[in-house]
Amino acid sequence: MIGTGGFLGSVSRFLTTRYVQAYTMSAFPYGTFVVNIVGCLLIGIFYGMSEKGNFLTPEWRMFLTVGFCGGFTTFSTFASENMDLLKAGNFLHFALYASLSVFLGLMATYLGTMVTKVI
Repeated sequence: MIGTGGFLGSVSRFLTTRYVQAYTMSAFPYGTFVVNIVGCLLIGIFYGMSEKGNFLTPEWRMFLTVGFCGGFTTFSTFASENMDLLKAGNFLHFALYASLSVFLGLMATYLGTMVTKVI
């Protein structure tokens, strides 16, 4: 189940990143940024759902969090793109990308868990 979730998450990441980048011509890596923030929101929702009792089985939780979200989000691409920004001397985009990714990623995860408490 984790492998299938990872496959679906990876394909979704590729398609989402390409779609976002096609509409944002910039040195800023919007595609990976959007994917990682959305992935954080999703993992927060999935963990919140799994904490609400029997809403998600342990198998579905692993499929959605470790599999899908693990394949959908990407820390290695995040690190690589930050290195590219630094090598290009694009320090403002580097600072924005690194700091906003961490801050908004954590906030999105928190928001995802809060959404499930309201439902």
